[in-house]
Amino acid sequence: MSETAEPSLVVTKEGVAGTLLMNRPKALNALDQAMIRAFSAAIAAWRDDAAVKLVVLEGAGGRAFCAGGDVRALRTAAMAGDRATVEAFFSEEYEVNAGIASFPKPWVSLIDGVCMGGGIGVSVHQGPQVVTEHALIAMPETAIALFPDVGTSYVLPRLPGAVGTWLALTGARLTGADAVHAGLATHFVPRERLHDLRAALVAEGVDALARFAVTPPEASFAPHREAIDRCFGQDSVPAILAALDAEGTEWAAAQAKILRRMSPTSMCVSLELLRRGAKEDLAGCLAMELALTRVVVHEHPDFVEGVRSVLVDKDGAPKWQPARVEDVDPAAIARMFGGR
Repeated sequence: MSETAEPSLVVTKEGVAGTLLMNRPKALNALDQAMIRAFSAAIAAWRDDAAVKLVVLEGAGGRAFCAGGDVRALRTAAMAGDRATVEAFFSEEYEVNAGIASFPKPWVSLIDGVCMGGGIGVSVHQGPQVVTEHALIAMPETAIALFPDVGTSYVLPRLPGAVGTWLALTGARLTGADAVHAGLATHFVPRERLHDLRAALVAEGVDALARFAVTPPEASFAPHREAIDRCFGQDSVPAILAALDAEGTEWAAAQAKILRRMSPTSMCVSLELLRRGAKEDLAGCLAMELALTRVVVHEHPDFVEGVRSVLVDKDGAPKWQPARVEDVDPAAIARMFGGR
């Protein structure tokens, strides 16, 4: 059977669990509209179902948990001037994020493989979050000129020190162990034990997790924690770049090189979003993100260009407007937030 003939979210009840399988393996389980609507229906059906003691969420195919939202489809809609499709996608996705956050039972995400963007949104707001040594977690939005969304403007500012800002601006890729140390996952379970863990969760409930979790290795970013706080705790993107240059280390130079490839406007928007998100609750952050999508996707050229460069033509040569972070007008960033 072809992938298109199967549901993009396989919804079942097994034992004491409601189980969800994100089922677009050829697209690395990227969220499409049908999947988002199926999430919403499952949340509504299971919230008060006494037979469902927990939810177990997985990705199909062995390569990815969920690579994020289907931004190629959003780019196509944006280029066609189809605001309704873009609005429906983001508004319904964010409603699912909020629904997961308020879900009254354990929401166990088994993260093995790629988990980016929207994949974080369907796992981080409720737990436990289980990662393996093969997990790869990132918020790579600045590379496509979007911004950290799906409620991560609430989550990232609340990670230790300036780790959230570092992740948001650079799109740094975390291993499973890194994600536990950063605060984006709760348990580390070796891949070889994941099948048995799933069986135990379905049969016994969430308490089974304690038998499978092990202490993760040290975070790969541990040697740079102080530098992350020094540099990414600055108040502006130019100040962050200046601090990285002043570090004089190979790691800092690599971070600066990464930042200079990203959309300058997106980095400035993302930093401002996280600063504002630190003062908001999740609902406020999701509302702020939704308002931003209307501006960033439709009114600024970088989103269409970024998705083209990374996901369509894959040439890695975006033409940002403006091209340098030094040329981003702070007043223009403020206007994207409604001038406040």
